[in-house]
Amino acid sequence: MGEKAHTHPGAAGRATAADHPASVRNVVLVGHSGSGKTTLVEALALTAGAVNRAGRVEDGGCVSDYDEIEHRQQRSVQLSLVPVEWDGIKINLLDTPGYADFVGDLRAGLRAADAALFVVSASDGMDGSTRMVWEECAAVGMPRAIVVTHLEAARADFEEMTRICAEAFGADDPDAVLPLYLPLRGPQAPDGHAPVTGLMGLLTQRLFDYSSGVREESEPVGDQLPLIEEARNRLIEGIIAESEDETLMDRYLGGERIDVRTLIQDLERAVARGAFFPVLAAAPAAEGARQGLGTVELLDLITRGFPTPLEREAPRVTTPDGTPRELRMCDPDESLVAEVVKTSSDPYVGRISLVRVFSGTLRADQTVHVSGHGLTDRGHEDHDVDERIGALSTPFGKQQRPVTHVIAGDLACVAKLSRAETGDTLSAKDDPLLMAPWEMPDPLLPLAIQAHSKPDEDKLSQGLARLVAEDPTMRLEQNQDTHQVVLWCLGEAHADVALERLRSRYGVQVDVVPHQVSLRETFGNRATGRGRHVKQSGGHGQYAICEIEVEPLPGGSGIEFVDKVVGGAVPRQFIPSVEKGVRAQAAKGVASGHPLIDVRVTLLDGKAHSVDSSDAAFQTAGALALREAAADARIHLLEPVAEVSVLVGDDYVGAVMSDLSGRRGRVLGTEQTNGGRTLIRAEVPEIEIGRYAVDLRSLSHGTARFDRRYARHEPMPQQVAERLHGEVHATT
Repeated sequence: MGEKAHTHPGAAGRATAADHPASVRNVVLVGHSGSGKTTLVEALALTAGAVNRAGRVEDGGCVSDYDEIEHRQQRSVQLSLVPVEWDGIKINLLDTPGYADFVGDLRAGLRAADAALFVVSASDGMDGSTRMVWEECAAVGMPRAIVVTHLEAARADFEEMTRICAEAFGADDPDAVLPLYLPLRGPQAPDGHAPVTGLMGLLTQRLFDYSSGVREESEPVGDQLPLIEEARNRLIEGIIAESEDETLMDRYLGGERIDVRTLIQDLERAVARGAFFPVLAAAPAAEGARQGLGTVELLDLITRGFPTPLEREAPRVTTPDGTPRELRMCDPDESLVAEVVKTSSDPYVGRISLVRVFSGTLRADQTVHVSGHGLTDRGHEDHDVDERIGALSTPFGKQQRPVTHVIAGDLACVAKLSRAETGDTLSAKDDPLLMAPWEMPDPLLPLAIQAHSKPDEDKLSQGLARLVAEDPTMRLEQNQDTHQVVLWCLGEAHADVALERLRSRYGVQVDVVPHQVSLRETFGNRATGRGRHVKQSGGHGQYAICEIEVEPLPGGSGIEFVDKVVGGAVPRQFIPSVEKGVRAQAAKGVASGHPLIDVRVTLLDGKAHSVDSSDAAFQTAGALALREAAADARIHLLEPVAEVSVLVGDDYVGAVMSDLSGRRGRVLGTEQTNGGRTLIRAEVPEIEIGRYAVDLRSLSHGTARFDRRYARHEPMPQQVAERLHGEVHATT
């Protein structure tokens, strides 16, 4: 890292299939929206020779030409793969969305990668969600490095950004987050701003000048070395502290001058095992330039410091029935184990699956076994089928470069996998296997939709099925109580993209309607009712009379039916008929059309006719009796209450608790957790938290997350019920 001049783009910049896992690096780029991840990917591709000076793929197409929706929204909304080659190493660059609504694609990128580049802006700083992702990577020991972008901004301060990174990312060891290079600034412009034109390597003490558009190496002038002495000494001490050579620190403290090559080797080993996290600087190439500032150094770090797929601990593998299976992971000659990490649709090719091969070799036109992923609760069916894959290719923008096979450790696109969805496992058809799924965030923002017209209604079901097949963070619900079709999303931007994809990709226009929660009714007091169903119209008539008593029960009791008829007033064969009629009416509701629950219905008396009484007549009488009892009783409207757990930074605890109280929530308690966070447990009516996913993000600056589960139904306050009743009438 830092020893090679690299005055020209890397040879064979267009990456194809790798021939051995050791020649692959899978790197995911992480950072908040606007931090410059996509621009950095383009700069790396330009330096590696995969694109020309205009930022175009050599055979046509644009590097960032991933999705027309992205262009309209001016932000990345999905995981994208850009493979390049540098010094004989294939680098799969996984560009992830920075916006919190698309964290599902971020998690997919983390799953597919073996190391992470955290991209932070020197002018905008970083957000709380970036810190949270860093902690996720730390929990699994993923190697990481930091790239500081936007150095051209007037208020950019590399040194200050490095200090912020050490504070945010180096909680356990700040000396493990240190810069490898310091920016060099050119002459001061009339506005007082001095642009960054090069870098100084702290270990090699060499200058790397990018002002000509190509990296040029030179010796530092006399007054420049003292400027880096403090930073260089600290870097050396940080590397030695993480060295596996326990004698190195003693030799250093004893005054021995440690060879630069030894330091670089120790640095590379520390980075690869996730013990040291270097900070680098990068900027896109100027107009007409061939190399962006810091891109050569970054490519060198990736190829020489980041681990190969051979060094990754692979996810757990079982047979489809759950029996553990031991494999030599990342062995091209082992049984095939691959995973679909992203699913997308192409208007010409159809469904395209981005696949990471963990073991074995995937070949074009091969028949594979597709094992399901266990997300049936989100509308994704489990799979256990054989399927013949189509062509294999490596992507670059919208271009697909055909390959014949993909070995363990590499990524590629697979065409025409019509059944496989994101998260599914591909394995040999005679040796089916299943990988443990990665954690998916729970979608908590409901979006109720209905077809805009009859033609849209005919296409809606298929469009929704294809939509959720692409995105496992989306949940499709057909609510049996409200009869609404609900898409559960991660946020407003996620919902907007879903609607746009339905329209533009699948030709389905939908209308968004207010989301309804599943309300219930119950009796507030004891009441009686008499159901009389007597009709005579020639021939057999209808005759059934029953008298019932209804009393409220504790929550969760459901509907109880008790028979207290004496003397055969209601013949035994018609008792179940009365119960059936009562339960049918309870399901329809007795006041506002919501199901009736938590009552005991007692059949006290009745009358029958030897000829005209029937099952249907007593069902009708039972329903009439329940309605009459309801007319004389206080009917309470019940609303669902959710148990909510909010994990929030200590700085926002007061604001979150106050907000929960404003939503008629009851805070049950708080609990301190690691990392300066507090877990708040509360019970909140579901009608009050429909938009909580959006509001909590705003309230906590994106640093909090929550989950919820149904607790029970309980009476709704009268003023809330009246307001809800008024809103319903206003929309009908």
